[in-house]
Amino acid sequence: MTTPMPGPHGRPAQAASAAPTVSRPHRGPLSWFARGGWYLFVVVLSAGTLSFVPFLHAAIRTRKPLAWLWTALYTAAVITLFNLTGTVNVGGLALGLMIIAVVHSVVLRQQIWPLHADAQPAPAELHRADLPADPAVAAVLAARARRDEARRLAATDPLMARELRIGRPDLPRTYDDGGLVDLNSAPAAAIANTCGIELAIATLIVNARAAGITFTSVDDVFTLTEIPFPLWDRIRDRAVLITG
Repeated sequence: MTTPMPGPHGRPAQAASAAPTVSRPHRGPLSWFARGGWYLFVVVLSAGTLSFVPFLHAAIRTRKPLAWLWTALYTAAVITLFNLTGTVNVGGLALGLMIIAVVHSVVLRQQIWPLHADAQPAPAELHRADLPADPAVAAVLAARARRDEARRLAATDPLMARELRIGRPDLPRTYDDGGLVDLNSAPAAAIANTCGIELAIATLIVNARAAGITFTSVDDVFTLTEIPFPLWDRIRDRAVLITG
């Protein structure tokens, strides 16, 4: 039986391959509804006649050609049903369209709002043997690890996070958060510079805050503002939300 080697503080060192666990934030019914749950209500309550609406919303948000294609197909199906009304019994066709649209809407919602969207990436292992010893790579991995650490601190002790000015690159500070920006308090210029987005996009976030909104998750930002879908991952990588 092999005895673990002691770590730098006298405790047994953890195995290098042990993967850190990441907790998933609790979501309530309102969050589910805002994050695409309303897709199902629109399809079911309209008996399928508004089945194109979720796909139109997804197409506008993501700007993906496939989403526009599905919007056109569901719109054509609805128009066909209306044209057939009075000539044939369209009840079965409408029911079939509604069922297909419901199932498709569930898949669509998970594509736009993934279940793991708010789970921050696990801290990178900075000393893995299969990584090249490149100073630039090491600096990027170190910054990621600092962001993960800062996010955990902000989640467990938001008052300390505010005192350390985590996510506030526009203010004087000594704590290194790895390059985060607080979407609940930072000015538009700081959000734009940190996330690498246009100032006009960052201003959408600030305007939402000015309207009285406090973001509790990064997905809230995307739900309540019209930020283009291609920028979502870029913002997620640098965003922190301090609510305390």
